Amino acid sequence: MAYPVHAEGAEGIISDAADHASESAGPGPGGRVDTYDVAVVGASLAGCTTAILLARAGARVALVDKSPDATAYKHICTHFIQSSAVPTLERLDLLERMLEAGALESRARLWTRWGWIEPPAKSSVPEGVNLRRERLDPLIRELAAETAGVDLMLGHTVGELVREGGRVCGVRARNSSGETLELSARLVVGADGRDSRVARLAGVSRRTAPHGRFAYGAYFEGPRPATYPDQALWILDPHMAAAFPTDGDLTLYAVMPTKDRLPEFKRDPEAALRAFVGSIPEAPPIRDSRLVGEIKGKIDMTNVTHTPTAPGLALTGDAAGALDPLWGVGCGFALQSAEWLADSVAPALRGAEPLEQGLERYRRRHARGLGGHTRTILDYSSGRKLNAPERLLFSTATYDPRVGRIFEAFGSRNIGPVRMIATAMPLALIANARRTLRPSAG
Repeated sequence: MAYPVHAEGAEGIISDAADHASESAGPGPGGRVDTYDVAVVGASLAGCTTAILLARAGARVALVDKSPDATAYKHICTHFIQSSAVPTLERLDLLERMLEAGALESRARLWTRWGWIEPPAKSSVPEGVNLRRERLDPLIRELAAETAGVDLMLGHTVGELVREGGRVCGVRARNSSGETLELSARLVVGADGRDSRVARLAGVSRRTAPHGRFAYGAYFEGPRPATYPDQALWILDPHMAAAFPTDGDLTLYAVMPTKDRLPEFKRDPEAALRAFVGSIPEAPPIRDSRLVGEIKGKIDMTNVTHTPTAPGLALTGDAAGALDPLWGVGCGFALQSAEWLADSVAPALRGAEPLEQGLERYRRRHARGLGGHTRTILDYSSGRKLNAPERLLFSTATYDPRVGRIFEAFGSRNIGPVRMIATAMPLALIANARRTLRPSAG
């Protein structure tokens, strides 16, 4: 059952907004006004998760996407979902569907110049999940479309936000035929990616941080990497390479060098990718593998973060923060932030409290969950080399299982950097001192 549209304390806002929308819909063919509890813009991971969870809680949700294709997917993405987001997949009832579609559950192995950082023998965190976006995006969109209370509206581009009394209270969208659709909603959610039009139209605070690396990658078919089914990252300081085994017995090979290496990739992306990955220590078998599809590259990876809330508005996923993809956090953070948003505003949509209270709860939860990770990711994305504390932690994690367990919990985003440093750094200092003193003992 949908929430009542006129929740306590919001009746004037909703009715005024609906009247305003009706007057401004204009005489264009097919123009109409529909009223929802929530209008979500963007039907990818963050948008579908928000829509599903809010609809299950009883809200009537419009899920709008500019693509008319239900099978559309994000093309440039490592596709990896961090361990921290696996509980969200389970709550969505999506994990089982992903495994049936061929997803691999895996952990991370990191090569460093001091050796490999291996997953603990008995890990306390869930495995991450690898499934190509070509399969994942249609799966979650299908789940959203079959969820009672969600109206999936494909092929509609949002061009305007409807405002009333200083708050956002709806959106205007057009389809390819030029027909106008107006959605009046108590809450508008921008889940429309790194270049979020919703964020731009809302005028929320926007911050950027430069990125000193670029990325190229592609799927290959051939011999499995020695680390299969785990993903492997080579921290080449300051470059990075990765191998992500995934569905269909494919492996995504990706590199993120500093920008002085860009000319060779522009000249011949496939040759440069094969040469780079094929020359790293303990290289995976890219030279014996066949390219499947195209080489994808992204040169400008400027980090973009937005204030995630405004009156009547929330941003989630990449619309709230599009960060360095080196650590594979984008998919997981999209799922998690959408879950936090849904849980934060559900009481307000039931009429139990003002919406502003729910949005403030989400803003705090977003900052607490992602603030520390964001700061560390932005710092390293400059293209710099590892600093002294990082070198100590990375090197110690190769041989000390206690530091290794903490390192995995942090790398999989199950704990934040403050907790990681507070617990791992003393252990690393002690372990390093013991190892340094050992040769002179006796």
